[in-house]
Amino acid sequence: AGSMRSGCLCQICTCGSDYRPYEIVKPPRHVPEEYKPKQGKIDLGTTYKRDFNSYKMQPVAIVRPLERQQVKKEKLDTVPTYKDDYRAWDIQKSELYKPEQTYHPPTVKFGNSTTFQDDYVPREIKLRQSFKPSSVVKRSTVPFNGDTSYCLDYVPHQLEFKSERPKKVYKPTDQPFEDLTTHRNDFQGLVGETAKICRPAYTRVTQNAKFQGSTEFRESFQSWEIPTPAAKKVPEYVPPTGSMELHSTSHLDYVPYQASRVVPIRPVSRRRSNNFPFQGKSTMKEDFPAWESCRQGLIKQKQQIPNPSGKFDDLSTFRSHYVPHELIPTKSCKPLNVTFKSSVPFDDVTMYSIEYTPKKQEICPASYPSPPGYIFENTNSQGHKFFRKIIPAVKAF
Repeated sequence: AGSMRSGCLCQICTCGSDYRPYEIVKPPRHVPEEYKPKQGKIDLGTTYKRDFNSYKMQPVAIVRPLERQQVKKEKLDTVPTYKDDYRAWDIQKSELYKPEQTYHPPTVKFGNSTTFQDDYVPREIKLRQSFKPSSVVKRSTVPFNGDTSYCLDYVPHQLEFKSERPKKVYKPTDQPFEDLTTHRNDFQGLVGETAKICRPAYTRVTQNAKFQGSTEFRESFQSWEIPTPAAKKVPEYVPPTGSMELHSTSHLDYVPYQASRVVPIRPVSRRRSNNFPFQGKSTMKEDFPAWESCRQGLIKQKQQIPNPSGKFDDLSTFRSHYVPHELIPTKSCKPLNVTFKSSVPFDDVTMYSIEYTPKKQEICPASYPSPPGYIFENTNSQGHKFFRKIIPAVKAF
């Protein structure tokens, strides 16, 4: 519902015009019919009584044999096996090793001593003597004289002067170069048959050449004649005689009927024709007028430190406070890298020339046609010969 200040007030809303209150009527209650018993007798015969007839039962005969009681005329010995075999022994009662209880209830509250107080007597704790050296640094009053273990024990020795060895002038040999290496000299190739090539001969096939030969497909799968499939004859269409009835089930059963138009329940709106023009004023426009908005400027704080007005002296805090000091270079304890020359001649004796003597160069057994100490076994298909080493027989003592 809206309100207009210029004219009348329209208080008719959609809910008030469409939805009207109606009377509530209670729904009719179903009254059950009165029970009337049926006349005549009830047939109490069931399917069980009709199909399953009763038959007479006979008592079941006992399969168990009859008990035969044997009556003995002799006197019964009533001594069992347990009493006859197991005789009672005279067992003396062992004495108790438990001490007699000498407990007396105390007259005073918490008067008796506990087991801990009786067994564990408090003893005086003696402090152990600490063998740890004291952490206090003892400073000597005698001034340092500069003598260290290095200065006293390690005495510098004078090095012997070495004589310069004259360089030998290279002289080429007069003998010609044999051009034989160790491999050529020792490993001479064995004479054998050359390996045969197992690759089949290559026959070049041209693009237009026809394949001549038989394949597995040609041998196994031979072509046979396939009969042409028989064509199925379609019967000629013959149109039915007579006129066609165009009546369907819907046309016959569902007859159209005239339906009346539904009258709307909503009442007719009563609008008043106003001839005066629309003023275009509302409560919103009158109460909340538009304000003139302007952009807010930047908020700047006032500068607390004033800008310098004088000339820059080119003197920083580091230059004014930190005065450069003269550097004193540290003395190097590294010895001088000077070669000492001795006048004694070099004896040309090394550990290699004393200990490592030249050994005899053995010849490879493969260079011999029949190597000594080996027995020929067989020759491979590729022409390689195999030899077996002769093991010397051990003589028995």
